[in-house]
Formats: sequence, structure tokens, C-alpha cells
Amino acid sequence: EAKSNTSSMARYYASKIGELSGTVQERVADLQRLKARRNELNAKVRMLREELHHLQEPGSYVGEVVKQMGQNKVLVKIHPEGKYVVDLDQSQIDIKDLVPNTRVALRNDSYTLHKILPTKVDPLVSLMKVEAVPDSTYDMIGGLEKQVMEIKEVIELPIKHPELFESLGVAQPK
Repeated sequence: EAKSNTSSMARYYASKIGELSGTVQERVADLQRLKARRNELNAKVRMLREELHHLQEPGSYVGEVVKQMGQNKVLVKIHPEGKYVVDLDQSQIDIKDLVPNTRVALRNDSYTLHKILPTKVDPLVSLMKVEAVPDSTYDMIGGLEKQVMEIKEVIELPIKHPELFESLGVAQPK
């Protein structure tokens, strides 16, 4: 009976060890999954902190290069303040890239030129841009003489003869 008691105890402990081994394996798998998730979240926190840091930086003045004034100085026009001779942030800007009419960003505390901005294109203007010039003339439009005359008065006249509007004291149509 002692032998059967020992073997039943061995079986009991073997089954308990098997159960606990399965639980340990599950916990190890959970731990690995949680570590991977923690790393993902830490990376996201770092990215958000970086973005927050950029958002909290003071804004820059936007100006336009007038001309280069030597190896590391540039004359920049800032609306509506005026023109300034400013230094370059040598680590970020190459003076060869600064041609007249280039849009640039200046630090608001030191007026140091630290970034070249893309050229400003108003989306409405780009939509109105004529890609292919039509070869039609007013003569090709038949039966609309009154409308053609109105278009000429409203569009062509202010452009070709602005002095007429000035002499009458009338504002040019927009």
C-alpha cells in the first residue's frame, strides 16, 4: 500500500508539475508579448514627445531673400516689418541655395535664418492657371455681341486703360 501511495503521489505531483509548466509557458509568452507592446508604446511616446517639443518651439518669421551680403549674411525682407541683414545657421543652410525671392524662416529670437521654405503657391491661383492657351478669338463667338462687349468692358478695359477709371474717380471692377 505504501508503494501505491508513493506512485499515486508521484502521479499527482507529475500532473501538478505538468499543469504548472503549462502555466509558466503561458506566462512567459504573455511576458514576451507585453514586452513587445511596451516597446511599441515607448516608441510612440518618444515620437509624441518629439512632436510636442517641435510644437512648443517658438514660431519663426517668414521672409524673402533680397540678396546675399557676403559669406554668411543675407538681406531678407520680412512683411510688414522691413528688411534685415541676418546671419545663417551654417549647420542647416548653404548660402548657395539662397537666391533672390527664396522664402525662408528666421528664428524669432535671433533672426537667424534657419530654414528654406517651399515656394508659396496659393491653391486657388494654381487652379486658375491656364495650362494651354486657347486659340479662340471673339470673332469665333457668334450671336453674343452684347456679352462680348460686356466682357471687354469689365475685363480688358481696366487692364488696358486704367487711366480712364482714375480720371472719372471710379474704382476699377474686380
